[in-house]
Amino acid sequence: MAHTRTPARDLALIAVFAGVTAALGLIPAFYTPFSPAPITAQSFGIILAGTILGGRRAFLSQLLFVALVAIGLPLLAGGRGGIGVFASPTVGFLVGYVVCAGVIGWATYRKGAPYSIGWGLLINVLGGMVLMYAFGIAGMMAVAHLSLPAAVAANLPYLIGDSIKVVAATLIAKGVHAAYPGLLPWRGARPAPEEAAHHAEA
Repeated sequence: MAHTRTPARDLALIAVFAGVTAALGLIPAFYTPFSPAPITAQSFGIILAGTILGGRRAFLSQLLFVALVAIGLPLLAGGRGGIGVFASPTVGFLVGYVVCAGVIGWATYRKGAPYSIGWGLLINVLGGMVLMYAFGIAGMMAVAHLSLPAAVAANLPYLIGDSIKVVAATLIAKGVHAAYPGLLPWRGARPAPEEAAHHAEA
């Protein structure tokens, strides 16, 4: 059954996913000797927002989150917040939160329903890892004055954890889109009437 989009519903979803990213900040950050930026769980919220909300709402949800951080709320992992974090080596990731959520959401929405795990994994890897690392590397080079090879090496500790986040977000998105098929425009073959009736009853 399709779900009607309304401004109130959009605002609620934007607020909820900003809250999800903030809640993931309660998980302690893990620092390594190889990188000036900590390993956190919050990038999982960015990927999840993109896979579920679509580009505009995902973008706005993370823009709201970053705005709350900027005004001083300690929502980043480790209780960090305030305008000073935008002068830290993590600034590239903060910008990436907003852009990557929007890109993942845009690409997911363009692919449409039915949600494909294969395409979802590809979109989430490119948007949630490759693009995010590009922003993170740029921030480290600009603020921490690392060389390109050093900045790339500083991102290597994130690979295993981020790969797990990508897989988990993709599987969760598959379940959400199966339960709420109206979140994405239908691009594939229409389900048989019996299957459509089953979804309507669920």
